[in-house]
Amino acid sequence: MGKRAKRKQGALVLGEVCTALEALAPPALAQSWDNVGLLAGDATATVDRVLCCIDLTDVVLDEALGRRCQLIVTYHPPIFRPIIALRARSAGMEALVWRCIRHGVALYAPHTALDAAEGGTNDVLAELCGLTVTEPLEYVEPEGERACKLIVFVPPVHVEAVADAMFAAGAGHIGAYSRCSFRTPGQGTFFGDETTQPAVGERGKLEYVDEIRLETVVPAPAVPAVVAALRRAHPYEEPAFDVYPLKPALVRGIGRMGTLPKPVSLGALARRLRRATGATVVQLVGDPDHIVTRAVVAVGSAGSLPLRAATSADDVIVTGEIRHHDALTIHRQGCTAIALGHWASERPVLPSLARRLMAACPGLDAFVSAADADPFRPAR
Repeated sequence: MGKRAKRKQGALVLGEVCTALEALAPPALAQSWDNVGLLAGDATATVDRVLCCIDLTDVVLDEALGRRCQLIVTYHPPIFRPIIALRARSAGMEALVWRCIRHGVALYAPHTALDAAEGGTNDVLAELCGLTVTEPLEYVEPEGERACKLIVFVPPVHVEAVADAMFAAGAGHIGAYSRCSFRTPGQGTFFGDETTQPAVGERGKLEYVDEIRLETVVPAPAVPAVVAALRRAHPYEEPAFDVYPLKPALVRGIGRMGTLPKPVSLGALARRLRRATGATVVQLVGDPDHIVTRAVVAVGSAGSLPLRAATSADDVIVTGEIRHHDALTIHRQGCTAIALGHWASERPVLPSLARRLMAACPGLDAFVSAADADPFRPAR
């Protein structure tokens, strides 16, 4: 569910709601080209009503003002490329942004961060397909403070003093645990020339000494302080140590794939998804009678993203829209696809997003826009 937002002087403030949104859709999960997060607004302003939509349009903004909402969570970023001017009378998106600012309505866009997040757009569409166990199409590194592994070799009688110095300087923390280390006995060698003053043995002689390999973790910013501390505590004139950067564990990224609850024809699955999403126009790549057993899910305009998966004739790609040449590629691979429409594939996440946001922010009212609509209409 994420962190629960705290009240400030009896009411929520925008910054706290944004923190809750970031917990639901961590910005670090967004695609590198995207523009997510708080796009307009005062983080100290009071918020108690939020409108959730796919696209910011004039009628959506009118609805937000009519509902007295101070924040619009718009899935697609209304500010995507740099805006060089804000004019009230303009055919571009800047006119809508100007209206929002004028009326004190903040704008927050989760977009591809919500696509990758647990419980986000792709998970919701995967659930509508009936998938229960899914894997992402890609894994990503989470944002956060990087850590290093520091290894130093110490005579046994000095190991506690060196370890204590390193711990005091910031090493050895793993979650709620402190003073974490690993120690392995071994034997080291050295040969000091005539200019050295070895703490153990003699200069000009090959020495064999018993040592402990002391390992611990260190936050990257604390490495200089920890190294300085071990040098001060270490008995050697030139202590031997190594510092290795650690890669964080990868987390689930964008897209989903998994096994359907039972084999189904492409046409039957498309009809089920059309009813579930309210899609007005559904397009298929492949024979409607073809039986599929696995689905690759990627909402919106997925481009070549679903093609990264190792697909077979048993797979169906469920997405929003498919480019002509990508459809040809899918056909050549012997795979099938369902294109629900860009807006229709993303819209199902909004009720879930509103509920989760209210649960994270007690006292907040979050609504799903009724004015939000697919810009495409079927021909009559």
